Amino acid sequence: MNRASLEKRPDEVAAMFDDVAPKYDLVNDVLSMGQTRRWRRIVVDAVGAERGQKVLDLAAGTGTSSEPYADAGIHVVACDFSLGMLRVGKRRRPDIDFVAGDATNLPFADNSFDAVTISFGLRNVSDPKLALREMLRVTKPGGRMVIAEFSQPTFAPWRTVYTEYLMRALPAIASKISSNPDSYVYLAESIRAWPNQDQLAEWITGEGWQAAAYRNLSGGIVAVHRATKPGREDVANTGAQASLKHQSSRRTL
Repeated sequence: MNRASLEKRPDEVAAMFDDVAPKYDLVNDVLSMGQTRRWRRIVVDAVGAERGQKVLDLAAGTGTSSEPYADAGIHVVACDFSLGMLRVGKRRRPDIDFVAGDATNLPFADNSFDAVTISFGLRNVSDPKLALREMLRVTKPGGRMVIAEFSQPTFAPWRTVYTEYLMRALPAIASKISSNPDSYVYLAESIRAWPNQDQLAEWITGEGWQAAAYRNLSGGIVAVHRATKPGREDVANTGAQASLKHQSSRRTL
């Protein structure tokens, strides 16, 4: 796969990530000039999980994004559809629960997690809106969702420079250090095709999340979105008809 659209075959995307798994974290650090570590810290702070809570980390890959929770004594489940990524992660961190799963059909029961997060993975899902609904389903009422995703720089000249880097420099650099440089052509094109900050915020609220807000990082290269699942009192206040509709849409796996 080397062409991006918003219609992606999960098997092709998973195979691509299987192929790049051994050097994935190293390549990311190089291509982001070390910024990925800062972005991950901000995501962890936005999630705000505490001991005794349970966090679902989607598109967790090798578990790099899951480690801060595990290190803080928080129960984290690292979920990804790439078995190659999960194997690399499990070898490095056997103490973390690694689970194979598709974000559009999560293998978890309703209301299982205090918080759910996905970093740089929603863009690779075949149906992002369905994934947002699945995340809502498995999150407890009043629980949090945090998404970190590539976005669009807010300053026009910087946006032009960034686009040139994506389409020219990024694949060239990746060809020197990655086992599958074509996958980074896909990466660049998928970022360029992805909705901007405001559009993603509209998707989030449109799928049932509330209090959605976002924070731009690195001039808008990345945006961190945060929202909450309506609490039980919010559901009760919508009236009997809305409550029945909400309950009918839920399912247990």
